[in-house]
Amino acid sequence: MLENDRTQPELAPTGAIQNRRGIDSEGWFEYLVRVYPHHTDYSGVVWHGTYLAWMEEARVESLRSLGIEYADWVAQGLELPVVELSLRYHRSVKMGQSVAVRTRIAASEGVRLLWDYEIRAADTQELYVTAQVTLVGVDREKGKIMRQLPPTVQAALAKLAINP
Repeated sequence: MLENDRTQPELAPTGAIQNRRGIDSEGWFEYLVRVYPHHTDYSGVVWHGTYLAWMEEARVESLRSLGIEYADWVAQGLELPVVELSLRYHRSVKMGQSVAVRTRIAASEGVRLLWDYEIRAADTQELYVTAQVTLVGVDREKGKIMRQLPPTVQAALAKLAINP
């Protein structure tokens, strides 16, 4: 009977996250996520770490929408580890809901990239989570913070109207 349940918005079955609109005039990139049982704790509430996974997927997919493959950056020796993370949980998301994960690059300071996030109800736009993540460019081979980002990354950031 669950296969015929049409009470939730229809989403493509190929994955939990998908591109919905691309980048808007304020730089936000938006994806829809359907909450499945493996995203939740025993009570059906989204486990706090799940939000982080969704945010990273949205960030990588937002770059892909511009023709930038994160895997290519890694292959070129660039790592972008998270060095700072701030999340505010406004409300709990529950199993069966659909939410929009919104992300945009907020600033670039040398080799530091600051990304903003919002997670909202897909239908009502009710706010569930706001966050900011700071990434830093690291030379994969040397294991050290870079002095400047590679030219390919700088060119990609130019597409986002961010000056490295």
